[in-house]
Amino acid sequence: MSAKQQLLQKIAAREARVAIIGLGYVGLPLAVVFGEAGFGVTGIDIDERKVSQLNAGASYIEGIPSERVARLVDGDLLVATSDYGALNDCDAVSICVPTPLGKTRSPDISFIVQAAEKIARHLRPGMLVTLESTTFPGTTTEIILPRCERVAGGLRVGEDFFLCFSPERVDPGREDWTTENTPKVVGGVTPACLEIATALYGAAIDRIVSVSSPEAAEMTKLLENTFRAVNIGMANEVLLICDKLGLDAWEVIEAAATKPFGFMKFLPGPGLGGHCIPVDPQYLSWKMRTLGYTPRFIELASYVNQAMPGYWVRKVQDALNEAGKAINGSRILVIGVAYKRNVSDLREAPALDIIELLLARGAQIAYHDAYVPAFTHGGMTLTSEADLMEAVRSADCVLIAADHAGYDWETIHRLAHMVVDTRATLKSFV
Repeated sequence: MSAKQQLLQKIAAREARVAIIGLGYVGLPLAVVFGEAGFGVTGIDIDERKVSQLNAGASYIEGIPSERVARLVDGDLLVATSDYGALNDCDAVSICVPTPLGKTRSPDISFIVQAAEKIARHLRPGMLVTLESTTFPGTTTEIILPRCERVAGGLRVGEDFFLCFSPERVDPGREDWTTENTPKVVGGVTPACLEIATALYGAAIDRIVSVSSPEAAEMTKLLENTFRAVNIGMANEVLLICDKLGLDAWEVIEAAATKPFGFMKFLPGPGLGGHCIPVDPQYLSWKMRTLGYTPRFIELASYVNQAMPGYWVRKVQDALNEAGKAINGSRILVIGVAYKRNVSDLREAPALDIIELLLARGAQIAYHDAYVPAFTHGGMTLTSEADLMEAVRSADCVLIAADHAGYDWETIHRLAHMVVDTRATLKSFV
């Protein structure tokens, strides 16, 4: 029996053991989904705190209740470790490690490379390797495949082992679209690779979308998030234009959104946040520059989005000036530091840039975020104000950066001396 047939049989019988490398916002939900589908799952992460929490049945990811983790741990369907030697007992492995930008805003795929090299040492006939981390087209075949073939010594892709790319599609804080019901794009190095990955993911996820190659799947992910980044950039530029014209950008956008065809609503805000939207277009832009092509559309949207924190700081400064106050020495209360509503995720949060710019101008900063009790960034540590309404009353200016549900916005509007609202949260009270 061939390696492919043996692995397909194991998958069908739920006897294949799945390893997930990287147990963050992507890896842990995927591990839980596979475990709940009846597969034994081994989670691998270098963070010993995460390993200890999971083995104790506790979750640290919003949207994944500890009860779900505990059931899998108690049922011997999920175990976490920092030892890559656990791959010796696994039939499939999904790479879900971070892919940040470097200091020069070029792709940092060092975590992918490290994971690939460690997997290669444990690669054996009948294993499936899938990369889920967002990256530039060509990473699966140009970075992972050569390492697996070189270290594994004679194993052939598509015959002895199987390699695919299947991009994560996680939107923290959402409850309607989850890992289980979000369509899963899969691209295999060979048809056999695609067949194996489709069988495995199809056993745990509602719908599988097959594409012709890993490169097509890699590009699909970049297109999805570049589409959002460009359209948010357009919405932000509409805000700048309307500001110059003395118009309400949110009124204009809402009116345009009543058109039942040919328009998709995107809203302006303080800038881009989260791991994907600000980062992924830069991966595509970098890749194209290596090929001698400048993606001007992408780079223009990035320029507009990155400038938004500065725009809102100028709005604070202008509002204070109109009240006869200088930004230097004024007390500014930032409400919501997470990158979007109803999450605790601070990755690339524009509020952090706003705070840095305000501090550089001499402002005294306080913040409140129901989801972020404290944070450290750029050498500074801040703690959320204990009494929100007292903080609102004592602030010279309140800046709303994340419009979390659960806040009494009407009272905030009534008590605040001055508000700069990046989300139009208080629009209905004006």
